[in-house]
Amino acid sequence: MTSSPAFSSTAFSGAAATRYADAPPRQVPGFHDLHRMIRLLLAETLPPDARLLILGAGGGLEMKSLAEAQPGWHFDGVDPSADMLQIARQTVGPLAGRMGFHQGYVQDAPAGPFDAATALLTFHFIPLAQRVATLRQLHRRLKPGAPLVLVHISFPQDEPARSQWIARHVAFGAADDADPARLEQSRQAIAARLTILPPEQEEAHLRAAGFRDVSLFYAAFSLRGWIACAD
Repeated sequence: MTSSPAFSSTAFSGAAATRYADAPPRQVPGFHDLHRMIRLLLAETLPPDARLLILGAGGGLEMKSLAEAQPGWHFDGVDPSADMLQIARQTVGPLAGRMGFHQGYVQDAPAGPFDAATALLTFHFIPLAQRVATLRQLHRRLKPGAPLVLVHISFPQDEPARSQWIARHVAFGAADDADPARLEQSRQAIAARLTILPPEQEEAHLRAAGFRDVSLFYAAFSLRGWIACAD
């Protein structure tokens, strides 16, 4: 994330951090298959001793998935929340020996150069004005030709489609007996606080930041995933 995300790091501290870390498997369609797709895509070009940058690493789920599949890969994870990073350390357990954890935002990440980078469920927290700048910060840390994987909420922003997709996103991640009032609070929070862009704008931002070969590899309900290569 950047230095002034839509949600401050305090929004992901204490009990809130624990609740957030538990949410992705419930909220992301095909969550474990998504991780498998990312492992396969990265393994196509990465060397056995690749070094990866993980932006928005709190929780550690993707770091654990990638590290288990590739015993020679090393990781640097960046997240603004100390509590989320602590959960990530607990999640990866003995795999932490191949990982560095850095509290902060994208500009606080190591300089690299990295063989690849990922940002899963992160960019919808970054304000519009900082999207391209964040992508450029990632680009400057990547080796030429290195892949970047992005996965986050993205759907049309014209009304009534925008409101309808927000409602669908909330409903998918909720229990069948969820309190309607709580669901409405979630819908309002997402509408007011997340930066959700249409897919074509996401792809334009990647190209503006110096990425090429932008490919959509994942589209499931309210989420989209892309892989692109640094020039």
